[in-house]
Order: sequence, then structure tokens, then C-alpha cells
Amino acid sequence: MSESEVKIGLNGTNGFRLPLLGFSKFTLPGVFGELVEQGIARAQAGCDTIKVVSEELAATVHETYSRNAVSATDYGLKVIEISNANTTLGIEFLGLLLGSKSMTDVLTLSAAQAHKAFDATSAQNKELWVLAQKLATETGEPIRRHVAKVLRQTD
Repeated sequence: MSESEVKIGLNGTNGFRLPLLGFSKFTLPGVFGELVEQGIARAQAGCDTIKVVSEELAATVHETYSRNAVSATDYGLKVIEISNANTTLGIEFLGLLLGSKSMTDVLTLSAAQAHKAFDATSAQNKELWVLAQKLATETGEPIRRHVAKVLRQTD
């Protein structure tokens, strides 16, 4: 059915022409034509709303993944930095052990190494915890804003 048939059918006196299951076209009275016109207008408005919401959601997801990528990279770099520091600490300890002359030296070095390792691990865990919180906050922020915006629109 062409656009002109719809316009003539909706506005004309002959009613609305609608093909049905491959049968020839039949005419609906003017009241049905108006109902169909209203339905088409509502469907178009619904499609427009869905399009706008989809675009906003896509932007939110894009922002979320962008922030997530940056924060995850920061976290990964910190893990590499910590791994390097721990490896260096272990190599230094091994060098000290190789230079020890008695069992007493080995035990003293081991106790000192355990203390250093504990302090280093505590500080490293705090750093990783801060980065993990930042990752969670920055990843959730765009979603939180989008949900708040949608809730404000429905009020």
C-alpha cells in the first residue's frame, strides 16, 4: 500500500484501505482508520523513545568500558610493580643468605626477611585495595548516573 493510499484512506470518505492475508484490499470505515492512525502515531513515538534510550544506553556502556579499561590497566600495572618489588626483595635475600657464615646468621636473616615481606605485603595490599575500590566506583558511576536520569524522567 502506498503512502498516498494511506493518506487518502485516513482522510478521505472511503475509509482506510488495508490488505489482509493476501486477499484484495478492503476498506475500513473512518472510525477504524482513525484508530489505526492513532496506533501508528503511538508506535512511531514508542520507536523514537526506544531509539533515544538505546543511544543513551550505548553511550553509558561505552563510558563504563572506557573507565573500566583505564582502571583495570592501572591495577594491572600496580600488580606488575609489586611483583617486581617482591622479586627484587627475594633476590636480595638470596644474596644475603649466600653470604651468611653460620646458622645463626641464616635464622637472623630469615626473621628480618619475614618482617620485611610482611610489611611490604601489607602496604601492597592497601595499594591494591584502593585501586580495586577506584575500579568499582569508576565502573559503576556511569551506570548509576544513567539509572538516576531514567528515574528522574519517569517522575
